[in-house]
Amino acid sequence: MIANFITENNILISALILIISYIFIAAEKIPKVTIALLGAVITVLLGLVSQNKLNGELLNPNYFINFIDFNVIFLLVSMMIIVNISTKSGIFNFIANELLKLTKGRPVAIFTVLALFTAITSAFFDNVTTVILIMPVTFFIAKKLDINPIPLLLVEIFASNIGGTATLIGDPPNIIIGSAAGLSFTDFIKVLTPVIAIILFFVIAFLTFIFKKELVTTEEKMREIINIDNSKTITDKNLMIRSIIVLGLVILGFVTHDITHIETCIAAMAGASILLLFEKPTNILKDVEWNTIFFFIGLFIIIGGVEASGGIKLMAEYILKITQGSQQATSMLILWASGIISGIIDNIPYTATMSPMLVEIQKSMGADYTVPLWWCLSLGACLGGNMTMIGAAANVIVSENSAKQGYPIRFMQFMKYGAVVVGISLAVSAAYIYLVFLK
Repeated sequence: MIANFITENNILISALILIISYIFIAAEKIPKVTIALLGAVITVLLGLVSQNKLNGELLNPNYFINFIDFNVIFLLVSMMIIVNISTKSGIFNFIANELLKLTKGRPVAIFTVLALFTAITSAFFDNVTTVILIMPVTFFIAKKLDINPIPLLLVEIFASNIGGTATLIGDPPNIIIGSAAGLSFTDFIKVLTPVIAIILFFVIAFLTFIFKKELVTTEEKMREIINIDNSKTITDKNLMIRSIIVLGLVILGFVTHDITHIETCIAAMAGASILLLFEKPTNILKDVEWNTIFFFIGLFIIIGGVEASGGIKLMAEYILKITQGSQQATSMLILWASGIISGIIDNIPYTATMSPMLVEIQKSMGADYTVPLWWCLSLGACLGGNMTMIGAAANVIVSENSAKQGYPIRFMQFMKYGAVVVGISLAVSAAYIYLVFLK
């Protein structure tokens, strides 16, 4: 009786599990990894996805493991290992300090350099790692110059989310999209880097105008920045050299994917493995963000339940119906909806839900039709994270640390600037997508 009810209403039940999971994730009362794993267990126990690998003598397409995207999982774990090991050498703080010396202590120049450094670093490392690296430098500068660190922290948050959009590995939503759409590291560089550079220019210009009255200090304090002692920032030269070589080779592996056909996760795993040869794995692996990894795994299984029930296909058909199959309308709907929704809820579960839906659209409308939709999803999901303080993990990390230092960033204060930044970002993205793909 119960089994029949579940079978007859599997779309509704799987959708309810997903929606309830979203609500609890957004509420942040229970750790999101717990919600994701609990939702995954319920999905499996209700039979929405199968516990069995085989269906008779044939492979079972609804086996729950099949819905976990291990390309995403292994790429994330490997990049976390590489970044954790590389950071120990002090290389990133050394680069930041050298860049600051070039500004000659001028607050507006420092504001711009910190934004550019954060954006470029976020293109190759996850946003959380980037802001964790740059925050101590930021508080040090603000203290030396006797200025409010909040403008510097805000531009770093916005720059991290914008810069992370530029590459396959810069932001988790892009990793999900790249795996689902079969897009390479080079594809992201070719398509997204130009528009991200334009968006970054406009955002920095806007924020410089808004905060210029707060970015003022004395000549004496500027000289202190020029005289920063950077001689002891590198703590392990051998590790620094190894890290630079391995990082260079891994990025080369990403860029040459179209030639070598080596998957990005394999290139990253190779780099992580080489660096681990010189480390104690237990010391490094304990710093991997396992909460994030298991959050992804649980989420993939929950969404797998919606996909196996036919719910994802139904969503795809509905979107095509309301846009009447128009590529332009569908693209703009996905771009702006993704931007707004990702400002309210975590962009990772949102992207993980939308990606299978775009695969369904691709099945019915063809690959050419779907190309701009993938880029709209990427731009909307990644850039939308700048709207609110809970829109991306980097936002939360920075706001929490700022409060501990005695400089709380209020939710509405953040949103006042974030909404404008997202508006600028999505408007530029819409114009770019239209001119490149839809004109």
